[in-house]
Amino acid sequence: MKNFFITICFFIVINNILGQNSTTQKADQYFNQYEYVNAANAYLKIVDNGKADGYVYKQLADSYFNMFNTTEAIKWYAKAVQSTQDAETYYRFAQMLKANLKYEEANKQMLQFANKVPNDQRAKNFKENPNYIPKLFDFSKLYEVKAGTFNTDKTDFGAVLNNNTIYFTSTRNNSRKDYGWNKEPYLDLYKADFNSDKTITNVSNVTELNSKYHDGPATISADGNTIYFASDSFRESSFEKDSKNKLKLSRNNIFRAVNTGGNWNSIISLPFNSSSYSTSNPCLSSDGKTLYFSSDLPGSIGGVDIWKVSINGDNTYGKPENLGSKVNTEGNESFPFIADDNTTLYFASSGKPGLGGLDIFKIDLSKSEEAQNMGKPINTEKDDFAFTYNKTQNIGFLSSNRNGNDDVFEVHTICNVDVVSVVTNAKTGAILANSSVSIVDDKKNIIATQVSNNKGEVTYKVDCDKSYAIVAAKDGFESNTIEVAKSNGGMITIPIALQPIDVIITETEIILKPIFFEYNKSNITREGAYELDKLVQVMKSNDQLIILAKAHTDNRGGDAFNLSLSDKRAKATAQYVISKGIQAYRISGTGMGESEPKVDCKENCSEEEHAQNRRSEFLIVK
Repeated sequence: MKNFFITICFFIVINNILGQNSTTQKADQYFNQYEYVNAANAYLKIVDNGKADGYVYKQLADSYFNMFNTTEAIKWYAKAVQSTQDAETYYRFAQMLKANLKYEEANKQMLQFANKVPNDQRAKNFKENPNYIPKLFDFSKLYEVKAGTFNTDKTDFGAVLNNNTIYFTSTRNNSRKDYGWNKEPYLDLYKADFNSDKTITNVSNVTELNSKYHDGPATISADGNTIYFASDSFRESSFEKDSKNKLKLSRNNIFRAVNTGGNWNSIISLPFNSSSYSTSNPCLSSDGKTLYFSSDLPGSIGGVDIWKVSINGDNTYGKPENLGSKVNTEGNESFPFIADDNTTLYFASSGKPGLGGLDIFKIDLSKSEEAQNMGKPINTEKDDFAFTYNKTQNIGFLSSNRNGNDDVFEVHTICNVDVVSVVTNAKTGAILANSSVSIVDDKKNIIATQVSNNKGEVTYKVDCDKSYAIVAAKDGFESNTIEVAKSNGGMITIPIALQPIDVIITETEIILKPIFFEYNKSNITREGAYELDKLVQVMKSNDQLIILAKAHTDNRGGDAFNLSLSDKRAKATAQYVISKGIQAYRISGTGMGESEPKVDCKENCSEEEHAQNRRSEFLIVK
């Protein structure tokens, strides 16, 4: 039935994994020696020679994983999983995908991982909440849509809440004769009580506004005393004659009424109505100074466009203005709704890229930006239109035929927080554009990474009542992490200052902050990468430097285990530096285990002393 108010008149092969063999012997040797740069190059030669299989792809991907080269890791994991792999491969693949903001693809790999090792706690956590990562700017996280309680088996649409009364349009009046378009009764305006518990009761016909023709939808002034509504121009005996077909063709027109004594009176037709074009779907701004409406007025870009007209203090009207190509297209745009800020416009369009049928869009009229499709669940593959929102009651309504019939749906916002980080130089206060800014959840999962704009800003929209952290980094500066406390909504501005890299260089070593590794693991983490990038900068600036990376453990654990683990970590550290363009002969790594404690506390070490012993050293060999 909404088409009535758009039309101008009424009438996803498993292969065997070959594993290590003579072909991969040299590459495997590099890999097992933690020389991942050489390993990757050797595996790539096998690929180029056309002799690669699932094992080679996996080893190649793992090489890049250990060097934290996420892009290349994704490329080769994608080939690896085309043949059966161990569970951990799928997990690593997922992590690399997440690091590149590919959350849906990551979830697919996590599902493979969980199916292979269902008792793994990581698998359990995923199964319990697979979408824990906020999908930024994904409207399915911003809104909840549910069917209205006052719908019937007839057409119901165009709900708007004014104070504690809902007005909407419906064909539920079975006493009315049927309209030929859909064999339903003519449209009437209805109202209902919106109660404090958000229930809707006492639906009744707004008899004083309804005629024997189509009436509705409507918009009401903030004080509830003025209503604008669409109706049939037959109401005023205004029509065009189609002599050939012996028809009288009416148009949609907009009428105005005022509330006196609890009833609507003094119904008048607006002066810009015409029998030559339609005016319909009115929406009044919160200040009462502008009326938005849809029309096929001369000068329209498409079939039906959205227009506005000024309302003067003496209830006279200015000249209707087309909202232009930012809103209107060669298709149809209709059902405008202007938010309380008087700048955010919501509207339905069949001409802009959408999910199907009519989709609801929004645009800030004060900015030179494009209209944004509101996505699911606001929009579906069906017709979705007539979006309205009451900020005071924190509830909105939309109309849709997603269930087969035009119905009213309630829209409830899901609490979210805008986290705005501003990156600056800690010494000078200057803005740092093009900084890498990541947002991290309370489990230290990196949710997303963006680059700061020319104002040093990055904005993330995250869930309420959850704690996060902002991690910022830029070449030439030390990274910094700022905690973001839980919030119940709104916007939080997080200043984050980065110290220019001022690495301590002595005659014998380069002193960095601790290089952290995950428990019992040796791959480079993002935090470790941030710190090692400082070493890379120093070595690029001093091309004669030759460095020995020594990794130490505390005295907990067996001697042999600690020696092996520290050696793996030292070699991974060296491989990371080499992967950043430093020649291999300029850095090497060796593990010392617990053999060279900084604090010789033996069996009575405090946690602080353990931490001092658990360290990396970067000795200047030359």
